[in-house]
Amino acid sequence: MIAELTAFVQENPRLLVITGAGLSAGSGIPTYRDNEGTWLRSDPIQHQDFINKPSSRQRYWARSMVGWPKMSLANPNSGHLALVELEKAGFIKFLVTQNVDCLHQRAGHARVVDLHGSLDRVICLSCATVLPRAQVQDWLIEDNPHIAKVNAEMRPDGDADLADDVIQGLQIRPCPNCSGTLKPDVVFFGGSVPKSRVEQVSAMVNSTDALLVIGSSLMVFSSFRFCRQAHALQKPIALLNQGATRADDLASLKIDLDCTDALQQLQQRLC
Repeated sequence: MIAELTAFVQENPRLLVITGAGLSAGSGIPTYRDNEGTWLRSDPIQHQDFINKPSSRQRYWARSMVGWPKMSLANPNSGHLALVELEKAGFIKFLVTQNVDCLHQRAGHARVVDLHGSLDRVICLSCATVLPRAQVQDWLIEDNPHIAKVNAEMRPDGDADLADDVIQGLQIRPCPNCSGTLKPDVVFFGGSVPKSRVEQVSAMVNSTDALLVIGSSLMVFSSFRFCRQAHALQKPIALLNQGATRADDLASLKIDLDCTDALQQLQQRLC
């Protein structure tokens, strides 16, 4: 299988790579779905709930407050590092990630598009002021010391499962500039990827030879749309993912292997 993937890259040297949660699993960050594409959680934060319900914002920030320290300390794994070397060798023209963990940037990638945003930034919904997530974490700990002492397992997107009685009473500071509502600079479920970002990635599909999807079931349309676009343009698609993906019937190559190990082997063959 690695030989087939190697040949795919050699035949299509200007790649657009799209990565998903399966790649970050090797860094200790849990994934959303199992190998059959089944959702592993029943209660992801919804965009409209965060916007309209103070209780949902409390729930999100309490869970994020407990999960963020582990997320912020996660390190790139050998799969991330292999992709950096493939970029340096000229095989990867663009890299787009569905992940919000910044691990590609920490690994040293020169060109990354965060399709769903980045957890290390917080944005004001009123005045668009951007704040470092670390600063907001300091405020949360200062204002909610009882929650800061809670230890819970990290979940996808850097949050944690907490009991309702822990969440109640959480204090959340408003924007320091306009007193507006602060939100992590990420696309929640039910939200939309900014149009300019979609157009940017669409242009990348047009200007590359092929699409390689790594560690994603592609169950959300925000990334699947680019597989449909590549297929319509008759550009080859390779999928490196353990388990089913939404684009299995569009791909010219499907590699059902652990993406971290497979990328290491691919780098050794090509670099």
